[in-house]
Amino acid sequence: MLTTSQTPTLLLRLRSETRPQHEALEQNDFNQALTAGTLTALGTARFLAKMYGFLRPYETALQEHAADFSAAWEVPERLRAHLILTDLERPESAPDLPWCPAMPPLRTRPQLLGAMYVVEGSTLGGQVITRQLAQAGILLRAYFTGYGALTGPRWKAFCQLLTEAAPAGPDQDEIVASARLTFQRLDQWITQP
Repeated sequence: MLTTSQTPTLLLRLRSETRPQHEALEQNDFNQALTAGTLTALGTARFLAKMYGFLRPYETALQEHAADFSAAWEVPERLRAHLILTDLERPESAPDLPWCPAMPPLRTRPQLLGAMYVVEGSTLGGQVITRQLAQAGILLRAYFTGYGALTGPRWKAFCQLLTEAAPAGPDQDEIVASARLTFQRLDQWITQP
């Protein structure tokens, strides 16, 4: 039996136990074009529209449960779907973009934390994508910029808060399960025609 000091930390568990789902998500057409250097503005816009359809329902659930998170979580600052509308030059009042019909459950704090791990982690990859879009001459970059200079510090703060929120036990298991399912559902939504 593992002692507390031998128990894998939540972040290590999340990294290792979501790796297959994370890697599957990275095989989508957008990431393949990114890797191959064949990215287009149209392909980027399609990807962003799909991301909006996933982020809006996620952010709606997060806002509905905002009282479950202290100010240290910076929930309002972590809402980024509106940046996609900026990139796509669509009004926030009527974006006319479909929402993902098969979202992971986002009813409990652990479920939201698992989804947050996926969404917040994407801000780090966005920094790389922003540079690649610039090299390709594609101007759709507001969303991918993440939090700009605050991306690294905000990720570290999130990781610290997440570790403190669920040091061990059933909440940790639910967070990991939610992160896996979030990767899976996002992948299904992104790859759906």
